[in-house]
Amino acid sequence: MALWGMQVAKKWINEKHGGIKVGDKIYKVEIKYYDDQSNKEVVKSLVEKLAVQDGVKFMLAPYSSGLTLAAAPIAEKYGVLMNSHGGASDYIFEQGYYYVVQTLSPASKYQTGFLEMIKNIDPNAKKVAMVYEDTEFSRSVFKAAREYAEKNGFEIVFDKTYPKGVQDLSPLLNELKASNPDIIIGGGHFADGQLLASQLAELKINVKAISILVAPALPKFYDALGTKAEGISAPAQWETGVSYSPDAAKKLGVDYFGPTQEEFLQMFKEVSKSDELPSYHAAEAAAAVLSYAYAIEKAKSIKPEDVREVMNNVEFMTFFGMWKIDPDTGKQIGHDMVIIQWQGGEKKIIWPPEAANSEPYYPIPTWEEKEQGKLAKP
Repeated sequence: MALWGMQVAKKWINEKHGGIKVGDKIYKVEIKYYDDQSNKEVVKSLVEKLAVQDGVKFMLAPYSSGLTLAAAPIAEKYGVLMNSHGGASDYIFEQGYYYVVQTLSPASKYQTGFLEMIKNIDPNAKKVAMVYEDTEFSRSVFKAAREYAEKNGFEIVFDKTYPKGVQDLSPLLNELKASNPDIIIGGGHFADGQLLASQLAELKINVKAISILVAPALPKFYDALGTKAEGISAPAQWETGVSYSPDAAKKLGVDYFGPTQEEFLQMFKEVSKSDELPSYHAAEAAAAVLSYAYAIEKAKSIKPEDVREVMNNVEFMTFFGMWKIDPDTGKQIGHDMVIIQWQGGEKKIIWPPEAANSEPYYPIPTWEEKEQGKLAKP
């Protein structure tokens, strides 16, 4: 998904925008990539190869916080600007790196929006269970969620992690069930998020609302779970239907750069050669490439240090949303998350209200009701 997104941005910049204009020169974008095998040691060697042998000056980070954290010091060492499209952990941007910036919302924003929604629609739902993958990304997400919950009157009745690559969550979930929560937030990446949802169904753990990281945002989550996915929510960086457009940018008094959402969807179909809809992973990766093009043109330079300096002060909109970084850390502060929920076999945006295209299903149907085909109406 991320690679397709990058290739769409490349296509738009080269074909629709006429390349990247720097003074009298026009540069065409090329995406050079290798398979990092999701291995930190491979990541380190490939980042060095890109910087030293390939002479790359603008890099797109690997996918996931752990791999981005492994790549960051190498990029910093060689003065290569590295843009994170899939590494959300706040920790990455607390290490003092200058050449590392972020396009997606940081991990600290992932589950706080869901808790904010619950607080608004049901002030009596206080008991929160947290069960999540023991990885850098998830720990960052749930550290922020814990702090938000404690400040906003929620009671955390269960708070435990499980190891990466877990195959069975039932012992942990039986313990969670005994805590009798009102809502569950959990997950980490796709495989464990799908397992979590599946085993919550098997064990008939009924609560008012569930939000799982990453997995429900992908269409294959519903393909795998069917009606078990009904009512399950997830934080998402972007969804089709979010209303970021040239007109929206104009109202805010900021530049709009890149394809419209309609253009992105059409070009994504051409690049992917499939009818599969883009997930937010594709959108955030495309936005990272677009942010480079925008900042390079503003800097009138292809030197990483000049572009990084300009990035401190730019604020603009793409189809993915706002782009603005904290100058000191490179952390993304302009982009907002949305909350999605599976409703009647469709992914709907339910929060925040200004971005929503549906009301939340709340409380969500019980697992028994789902088995009987009794799906809640918003």
